Amino acid sequence: MKSASPALLSYLAALRNQFDATVTLADCFTFTLSTGTLLTITNVDYPIQYNGATFSASGPMVQGLRYKSSVGLEVDKQQIVIAARPTDLMAGSPFLAAIRAGAFDGAVVQRDRVFVNSATATVIGGVMLFHGRVSTIDSVGRTTAAVTVASDLIILDSDMPRNLYSPTCLHTLYDSGCGAISGAYASNGAVATGSTATILGYASAAVGHVQGSIVFSTGVNANLRATIKSVATGVSLTLMYPLPSDPSPGDAFTVYCGCDHTMGTCQSRFNNLARFRGFPYVPPPQIAY
Repeated sequence: MKSASPALLSYLAALRNQFDATVTLADCFTFTLSTGTLLTITNVDYPIQYNGATFSASGPMVQGLRYKSSVGLEVDKQQIVIAARPTDLMAGSPFLAAIRAGAFDGAVVQRDRVFVNSATATVIGGVMLFHGRVSTIDSVGRTTAAVTVASDLIILDSDMPRNLYSPTCLHTLYDSGCGAISGAYASNGAVATGSTATILGYASAAVGHVQGSIVFSTGVNANLRATIKSVATGVSLTLMYPLPSDPSPGDAFTVYCGCDHTMGTCQSRFNNLARFRGFPYVPPPQIAY
């Protein structure tokens, strides 16, 4: 059952006795990123103060998320479209470029229907219509991004059993299960002359950076994270995907070591074999009788 404040219930009850009453509605979208950052956006043309947050009317525009009610455990999946201008930023980066770089991975999404007093532009109350999380990033273009969101029931779609036997480690590098501290395997650098959006000159490039990541701290790509595909030792880093803009010589970045999730790498690169969660000695199905 949807809950509402006493003020909103009284307001709706009073509207039932008024013919042709005008009701002003605003949809308020809250995106909680995996970093804890809150993005609050409304679809009306003035800011909305609701639940202690200010929902911006001047940032990106969000369209989608219909209200759906059903019986059972069906996962509600819908697509939303986010339109943004080059001047719309997320953590200092262009909004769409940040989405492309993975800023929305694991983000929680909430949509509230807010009732507004049209005479004073003050909020009377609101009702939550959707709560879920980002499922997939379907496409990111020059002006819009299409994102599929799923209700919280998507958690029940996890594969069972939870623990799988695999030769490679099941942990994500630097997560709580892995235990490795990313800062201990990070090094700072700057873009060398002659670098492109895909190949970055870096004199300290090492084999350990393969499958790692690089985060820019200055320049046009500031705050963007990219994955390292391959390394020319002592020469350059090749990225998995091109950067949105060509970097300039001297742009600062931090590069983190990567992991191929094998036992050898866990021991030699991170000295973390005690937390290795792979099973390299399990025989393949063809010979496991």
